[in-house]
Amino acid sequence: MLSVNFDPYNILAGIIFGTLGFGAFSYGRKLELWQPIAIGLCLMTYPYLVSNLWLLWGIGVGLLVLLWFYHDE
Repeated sequence: MLSVNFDPYNILAGIIFGTLGFGAFSYGRKLELWQPIAIGLCLMTYPYLVSNLWLLWGIGVGLLVLLWFYHDE
């Protein structure tokens, strides 16, 4: 069962990574690249599934690093 954590840092992480995920998703759709689309979807959805603060920020930073390697230049 999912437990909702209303810690301010969890809410902040959800807002930050959700916004960046939406940007990555839109960017991937515009250029028709599946990697930014998939990473963007993960960034938008995983904060709802993870309640541990360190794990939440660690996964988010890891996905952003992964997005950096899969952006189109």
